[in-house]
Amino acid sequence: MSDNDVIVVVSKLKNYIRSAAGMNTAGNVAPALSGKIRALCDRAIENARKDGRKTVMDRDFE
Repeated sequence: MSDNDVIVVVSKLKNYIRSAAGMNTAGNVAPALSGKIRALCDRAIENARKDGRKTVMDRDFE
């Protein structure tokens, strides 16, 4: 997987923003959000590794 891949479902993201705020979503939002999600996941992966697990759990995101 490339660092440029979008890892969010764009249609669901756009629908959420439209239903929550009545706003449109620019085309560069999904890649930016994907980068933030990757960073969060990388931290969670490290937390799981530190605990000696091979499974990322919800608590690893805290």
